[in-house]
Amino acid sequence: MASSNGSATTMPRLLSRYRSEVTSVLTREFGYTNPMQLPVLDKIIVNIGLGEAIDNSNSLDAATGDIATITGQKPIVNRAKKSIANFKLREGMPIGASVTLRSHRMWQFYDRLVSVALPRVRDFRGTNRNSFDGNGNYSLGLSEQVVFPEIDYNQIDRLRGLQVAIVTTARTDEEGRRLLELLGMPFATGRQSDH
Repeated sequence: MASSNGSATTMPRLLSRYRSEVTSVLTREFGYTNPMQLPVLDKIIVNIGLGEAIDNSNSLDAATGDIATITGQKPIVNRAKKSIANFKLREGMPIGASVTLRSHRMWQFYDRLVSVALPRVRDFRGTNRNSFDGNGNYSLGLSEQVVFPEIDYNQIDRLRGLQVAIVTTARTDEEGRRLLELLGMPFATGRQSDH
């Protein structure tokens, strides 16, 4: 049920599914004896790198606007920590924008990512099942921000790629992969996952 100001007061669809279906499957498959052992989504970080911000200062505003539209949260601007002459980069220059999503916003974003955005990727054959970091966290790169329906193709200045890092409480990649799979992540099968 939505309140009068438009914010949702109900539990996100995937969080409800996690609690009602996914927890029992994970408990059965991994033999957890304590509910605290169950892996769950912790946070999702959405990031756009802005190499072009060195030459085009307007790109920062456009990228932060895109991230805010996609996530519903104001991004922070990431700045260079040190100067690199070869890249014409000086300390303190803006080099990206990112958002860290938690709680209901995180669940709603993940739901839109797997059920709306990924199926809109051209020639989509599934996500790489090997993009885990060894601790159950998953990274995913999208080459265009327009796969999110919130972005109007006619309103953007250029196509930009973005990175999505999904942080889980899983202790192993196998647990993290199974958690994301049960939550709808369309992993590629067989040969397609090795690219």
